[in-house]
Amino acid sequence: MFITLSSCRQRSADNSADDWKKQVTDAEHSFAVMAVEKGIAAAFEFYADTNAVIKRGNDSLIFGKEGIRNFYSADYYRTTSLQWEPDFVEVAASGDLAYTYGRYVLQSKDSTGKISERTGVFHTIWKKQADGSWKYVWD
Repeated sequence: MFITLSSCRQRSADNSADDWKKQVTDAEHSFAVMAVEKGIAAAFEFYADTNAVIKRGNDSLIFGKEGIRNFYSADYYRTTSLQWEPDFVEVAASGDLAYTYGRYVLQSKDSTGKISERTGVFHTIWKKQADGSWKYVWD
């Protein structure tokens, strides 16, 4: 009987881990869709945890929602599109932290309409919020 109960308990825990992974994957996907539909600034501000930090440029750190909004409000980002998809998602056993990574494509248009493209790899750390949603704390 103990083996049966233990087996049921493990299955329940696995389902929670799968659910958490799906939640983070869905959040990452919705984040990427918002960046395309509403712009990079709106998406990065909306999905940022209150204490989020992003690393950009030559090791520059941008702190908090306001700093992130200000950073992405630059004219450059008004003519820039960003697309990405996670290749990997992992959630902590506690179910409150996760990380993702994958490839991104950044396209920008200059004043003559010429498009330049940059590709790279992103790494995001996610934190589960009190309301059950996921917001990034590091990108």
